[in-house]
Amino acid sequence: LTVFLSFHDFMASDLSGCSSETNEDQPGEIQWYFSQIKGQIETEVINEDFLLFFVSVSVSQFVMVDSYWEKRLFRESDVISCVEFNHDGELLATGDKGGRIVIFQRDQSNKLVNGHRSPEYKVFSTFQSHEPEFDYLKSIEIEEKINRIRWLKRKNVAHFLLSTNDKTIKLWKVTERDKRVDGGWNLHDEYGTPRVLPRDSSALHLPKLVPMEMVVEASRRRVFSNAHAYHINSLSVNSDQETFLSSDDLRINLWHIEITNQSFNIVDAKPANMEDLAEVITGATFHPEHCNIFAYSSSRGTIRLCDMRDRALCDHPACVFEEPEDTSSNTFFTEIIASVSDVKFSYCGDYLLTRDYLTLKVWDLKMQNRPLETYDVHDYLRSRLCTLYENDCMFDKFECCWSGDNRHLLTGAYNNFFRTFNRESGTDMTLEATPELAQFHTMLTPKRVCYGSKRRKDEFTPDALDYSKKILHCVWHPQDNIIAAAATNNLYIFNDYN
Repeated sequence: LTVFLSFHDFMASDLSGCSSETNEDQPGEIQWYFSQIKGQIETEVINEDFLLFFVSVSVSQFVMVDSYWEKRLFRESDVISCVEFNHDGELLATGDKGGRIVIFQRDQSNKLVNGHRSPEYKVFSTFQSHEPEFDYLKSIEIEEKINRIRWLKRKNVAHFLLSTNDKTIKLWKVTERDKRVDGGWNLHDEYGTPRVLPRDSSALHLPKLVPMEMVVEASRRRVFSNAHAYHINSLSVNSDQETFLSSDDLRINLWHIEITNQSFNIVDAKPANMEDLAEVITGATFHPEHCNIFAYSSSRGTIRLCDMRDRALCDHPACVFEEPEDTSSNTFFTEIIASVSDVKFSYCGDYLLTRDYLTLKVWDLKMQNRPLETYDVHDYLRSRLCTLYENDCMFDKFECCWSGDNRHLLTGAYNNFFRTFNRESGTDMTLEATPELAQFHTMLTPKRVCYGSKRRKDEFTPDALDYSKKILHCVWHPQDNIIAAAATNNLYIFNDYN
């Protein structure tokens, strides 16, 4: 494997003093500012069944307080379930539990903010990607929720993206065009009023197309279905831009972008006897440069690197990245919190970033026995694992990502916190996405989570955190210091003006 992979030398900083709490601002650190908030600012989630019950019981009262409910409540279908920048960061796509995709485009004007290009994003296109379905063979409902969105690199004026729910993957084409209408008719004018027929043929004129406003159209080009028995948890487009993989709990399939009725099973983790099942697949991703290499993570905290040139069915990985197990400190929750919820290659392809429940880990592809770097995201939760298990918070799937220069890491946490880590200096920040910041160019104040009765305004105790508010999905612009974080039904955008 090391023969055909080109690795860059990297000297890791000593992170022994790195704390899960917020460090003081360091010279040269990124200063984050509020840029935008997308979506209606809400305070509570309204359940669909509750809304129907409320309307049926008190229609007149609902009409009277309709404006109040519009301000205070939102539907569960509006909750954002995935966020993804395209390869140059000009477009930002979000998917929600209602099966809708909203695409935002970065400001195309020459407006400058502090001497830099404006970080503002505006709605570019909105369309319904998936509808709720029912599997009559298995008698199960298939949610319309968008699990993943992945962009293909742009080759012409059109943009292409893949979206998936639990069972069906779709390829969408998004393009701009001048809307044109027919004009210059002989029998009627542009308003439909009949005209007097000309007596001379020289008075006849050919119909013409009149240009109108620019419109954005989203059209479905391919549907990839009937290949997964379990819920799809990952999509990844290959560097060749012709193939992509999709993974569920037990299998990973390889697709060609032009072929919808056939896929190849490249990983099958299903045991002959399901009672022997010890782990499931939690994520999979292609290498950013080598089209024959992919990695996938498991619920036991293991990451496997596979080479498709070695064999058709990659049941024996080329490399296995796994931390030595400390059996002396094992508890009931050890295996649960070790489950990897997200795995990402660095842009240079030399490292892997994984997120489990409590930590972020950076793995060097040259070193399999332990992670190169480990960052505590919210280590203060270790004393609350029992409560988090009882309310199912322990099964939340937090995502993670790299900055475009591979120097910073980003992931989410509870109380609408998100964490950034500087790999060079070893510093970290805890920041909060809140509607109170909804003022352009407001600088974010770092937060701290600590114990004790005496606290400053920017400090919280673990008991004071709101565990119903969480940032599961966040992405970093591939070129600039711009962050997009999804908090329930709102999309927050932050940027660095330095």
